[in-house]
Amino acid sequence: MKVCILGSGLTSLTLAKTLVNLGINVDIFSNIINKNYNKIRTIGISKSNLQFFNKNILNIERILWDINKIEIYSEILNNEKILKFENKNQKLFSIIKNYQLVDLLFSSLKKNKLINFKKKFNLALLKSNNYKLIFNCEQNNSLSKKLFFKKIDKSYNSYAFTTIIKHKKLFDNDVASQIFTKEGPIAFLPLSSTETSIVYSVKGKKKINFLEMINKYNSRYEINKVSEIFNFELNSLQLRSYYHKNILAFGDLLHKIHPLAGQGFNMSIRDIEVISKLIKQRQDHGLDLDHSICSEFEKNSKHKNYLFSNGIDFIHEFFNFENKIKNNLFSKSVKFFGKNKITNDIFKNIADKGIVF
Repeated sequence: MKVCILGSGLTSLTLAKTLVNLGINVDIFSNIINKNYNKIRTIGISKSNLQFFNKNILNIERILWDINKIEIYSEILNNEKILKFENKNQKLFSIIKNYQLVDLLFSSLKKNKLINFKKKFNLALLKSNNYKLIFNCEQNNSLSKKLFFKKIDKSYNSYAFTTIIKHKKLFDNDVASQIFTKEGPIAFLPLSSTETSIVYSVKGKKKINFLEMINKYNSRYEINKVSEIFNFELNSLQLRSYYHKNILAFGDLLHKIHPLAGQGFNMSIRDIEVISKLIKQRQDHGLDLDHSICSEFEKNSKHKNYLFSNGIDFIHEFFNFENKIKNNLFSKSVKFFGKNKITNDIFKNIADKGIVF
């Protein structure tokens, strides 16, 4: 039984590791892994997703930094705290550097006899190999342009600026904070007792004085050094159809969301959990893989991904609208509902597990 994956990014490698763990032969078609991978970008992994990752994909505990508390502030309310999430000193999620996770996955896969890295593909080559399933994780290859061009695509007319600060040692550096500023959300995401990642999403500006903004909103860290600053344009994407015959779109090709909640990779992990369960069910019943698994995946995931993506977009647009009209009603409402334990727990569960029916 053999499948193939198009792409060598983080989601592709995570999916590949999941599949070989299920005893499936996997060909990965891509250019050579980029050794100059961006060392500034970070991701957050929710508690439930991390449990799945460690148990079913690869144990990554040694390269994580746990977050036990989340605090949300609003500049329009004079930087008042409007939300606080914690769970009796238990971690809510963990932060990891992208390149470290890529390296760990790639090293593990290279040792596995079920994996085969290949450089380039074409349609004839894919057909000749008679793959049971083809997972397309690339947005700009020929298959994506031909089969997966119908999508809901939105530009936020915004840029995300990201860097890592090195600071005086903080033994309790386990609090992630986000401030909804008048220009956009800025997040402080601890990576260790001496390092913290900062992500600032700014409306309509490709160039800003990022260091000035860090100093303006930083109230916790004594900064010793600021790493290189990267920026990228922000947009959201939702694919209208998840598959074509036995070709299944996956990762950022399926959905991209605003980074304000740090949920992009978490959505992909949940998708991987769904597809792995569907494959495992087939294996347990002695059934072969075929194109019907693609329609089952879409049936299980599409509506949840749609609701979750639009929920993130709703939050972004409301804070943006609030700043435009200079009205603090939304921030006050969030603060009011956030104090309610039931509502607060609902917010935490959605952030941790996504939309669950």
